[in-house]
Order: sequence, then C-alpha cells, then structure tokens
Amino acid sequence: MRNAISRAMGMSLMIGGLGAAFACGQAKQALPAPTEKRVIYPENADAKKEIAEALASAAKAHRRVILVFGGNWCYDCHVLDTAFRSAEIAPIVTKNFVVVHVNIGEYDKNLDLADKYDVPLKKGVPASAVLESDGTLLYSQKHGEFESARSMSKEDVLAFLEKWKPGAKSGS
Repeated sequence: MRNAISRAMGMSLMIGGLGAAFACGQAKQALPAPTEKRVIYPENADAKKEIAEALASAAKAHRRVILVFGGNWCYDCHVLDTAFRSAEIAPIVTKNFVVVHVNIGEYDKNLDLADKYDVPLKKGVPASAVLESDGTLLYSQKHGEFESARSMSKEDVLAFLEKWKPGAKSGS
C-alpha cells in the first residue's frame, strides 16, 4: 500500500512538473521523425578519403568536422540526420561544420576509424567525433550520447553544436 501511494505521489509530482514546464513554455521540442528513406551511409564510400576532403574544406571555410558513425539500418542515425537538415538546426550545421557520415556496415566497416577517433561503437550509434580542421580530435562521444536520438530534443542537439562550433568557449 505504501509503495502504491509513493508511486501515485511520484506520478502526481511528475505530471505536475510537466504541466508547469508546458505552462512556462519550457517544454523541449522533440527531434523530427524521418519522413523519407535516405541512403546516408553509402555502401562503397571511402570514409578516409571523405574525411580528408572534409578536413580540407573545413580548413578553407574555418569550420570543424563532425564524424557521424552509423549505418542505414539505424533508425536513430536517420533521426539525427533529419535533425541536422531541419530548418532550426541546419543553419548552425552548415555555417560551422562539415559532416561526414562514416558507414560502419553491420559493425564490420571502418572500425579502424572509430578506434582512431576514440569512438566506442559498442555504446551504440549514431556516435560522433568532432575534429578541428587540422584533424585534431576535439571530442568523441564515449557514452552513446546520440544513440537514442529519437529521445533527444532539438535543444539538446543545438546545445551540442553550439558547444563545439569554432570559437565557442566551452568547445575550444
């Protein structure tokens, strides 16, 4: 009985908290669901070449490179890709980053690149690394931060991008 009352009170507090968040306009906006089936990880792509090209492009444009490890089979990879292309998020991505999708196949491709950039794929995908335009690793996701992209909000993704864009105090 006590557990039932405790659960009921907990649910009441949680629902009340959600109501307050909505009333104050503080509710986070969920990432959009993918509306089309896209090939974001081409099977025959040369990831090393694409990274080299991205670094060259980023150096010229004073941007950074985001490597997104994943596969076409991964729903959350499509959610993150859709978010990166959304009206709210695409401008910051385009202005500050060159994005490279690194195909991991069925966890049997480009594993050397995941190791090189210190991305533990066993934590799930999508998984990302942020590189300076000279190739220096600035950040790699160690705890599957994007692995459940479908549960993330636009604000979460924007905060990540703001933190790691060129010139950002916390990302430099």
